[in-house]
Amino acid sequence: MPDHFLFSTPPEPVPAWADHMPRLTLEPTMSRDGLFDGAWWPRSREIAAELPDLITALSVGLGRIVRVALDTPAWHDVPRSCTVNGEEIKIGWFSTTPGTISLTCDLADHYLLLVVPPETSSDAAAAAMAAAATRGNHTPAAELLAGIGGEQGTEQGE
Repeated sequence: MPDHFLFSTPPEPVPAWADHMPRLTLEPTMSRDGLFDGAWWPRSREIAAELPDLITALSVGLGRIVRVALDTPAWHDVPRSCTVNGEEIKIGWFSTTPGTISLTCDLADHYLLLVVPPETSSDAAAAAMAAAATRGNHTPAAELLAGIGGEQGTEQGE
């Protein structure tokens, strides 16, 4: 896999700890000159189960995350907040940008990640994540996800 994968699905056999690491790719320079700052490939549509590991991993490099905004139809049972490492994280929503999650840090700095649907194959997920994490990429989520079978927000109820 490309060296810009911060966390990725390791080759078989998968160590037991790997199940808890978020599948996350960030633009390596964090230049902020593209549409996305990276991509995330959750294992399920259970945001309450997926979000803590993502927040923990991103907090190391980005600082304290205080709020996330996501496309609620793409997730099951979205709470208004969750507690991660003793900190309350507010959860907001938007319906105009399916296939994304926005994270707000302490100083009102925002990061936008492409969200690859959990049921996506490894190869298709890796390709979409790499494209989203390419410096200067301005391809909208709908186009990045079209190549893997559709937008995340269109698969309600799975």
